[in-house]
Amino acid sequence: MSDLKVLVFAQKKGTALSGTALELLNIGRQLADKLSGKLGALVIGSGTDTCAKAALAAGADVCYTVENGALDRFADDAYAKVLAELVASKSPRIVLGPANFYGKALFGRFAAQLGVSIASDCTKLDISGEGTLEALRPAFGGKAYLTVKFKSTPQIATLRPKVYAEATADALRGGSIEPFSPSADALSSSYNVETGAVTTGGEISLAEADIIVSGGRGLKEPANFKLIQDLAQALTGAVGASRAVVDAGWIAYKYQVGQTGRTVNPKLYFAVGISGAIQHLVGMQSSGMIVAVNRDPDAPIFNVATYGIAGDLFEIVPALTTKFRKELGK
Repeated sequence: MSDLKVLVFAQKKGTALSGTALELLNIGRQLADKLSGKLGALVIGSGTDTCAKAALAAGADVCYTVENGALDRFADDAYAKVLAELVASKSPRIVLGPANFYGKALFGRFAAQLGVSIASDCTKLDISGEGTLEALRPAFGGKAYLTVKFKSTPQIATLRPKVYAEATADALRGGSIEPFSPSADALSSSYNVETGAVTTGGEISLAEADIIVSGGRGLKEPANFKLIQDLAQALTGAVGASRAVVDAGWIAYKYQVGQTGRTVNPKLYFAVGISGAIQHLVGMQSSGMIVAVNRDPDAPIFNVATYGIAGDLFEIVPALTTKFRKELGK
């Protein structure tokens, strides 16, 4: 039986590991330790050696690298085949990936290729008393949480970004880097997707942002999203939006936060002019701190807000922007 217990898909972001990869290495290390086994990572693309060393420093015992410049652009079909071949070769018990755009495209296809189940968009991972993966995930639009246990192997799960902290690097950690050579078939792909992340204020990915400023119908018209953009820029944060304004054509769908948009989990979330419909709450209510600005003191958003400001957003938001710029030297 393989002593590789947990394998993490460690996605690159340019020449470095992505934040989600470091988060997965953190929880992956914890799970591997509970199973008294090794933690592995898979890095795909060009310049993998630097990322492989970073993965070892972040907790991996071994990093498998597929050095191929053609795979710098994300290709879910090819990536899924590479991952499936590595799993067949190394037999990890658990395989983890991010529940972001790329992870959702990759891991659904990967699980289907293996014919096994998958727990997606998980918010907590642990090892049960029986020694199997136990995953907590939201259901029914976030109104309930399900505990998922696995019967098949490998046990596959995708983890919601920002649920766990990024692993702390230790340059003195040991470990090995092992090149992996997939088949020619695995290197072919049906289509690929540009790796450029959806970016907003300050060129920060909405899915990985530590700070998000979202706007809703309370802004009254599209031009007033400039208030949201200015505040996001002052905070070095990302811009988000409610479904209502996206449906109204005020802003592109890629900015939508909610059940039918993006699920986010930043450290700080500003909800400006957003009433707090359940569709939106599902996508952001797990944020570390929520600040709501709404003129209606009875708006549902205040029920989940850490801090609420009931008043005119056209006065409050510019004042906040000015204050943050002054305090942050911007």
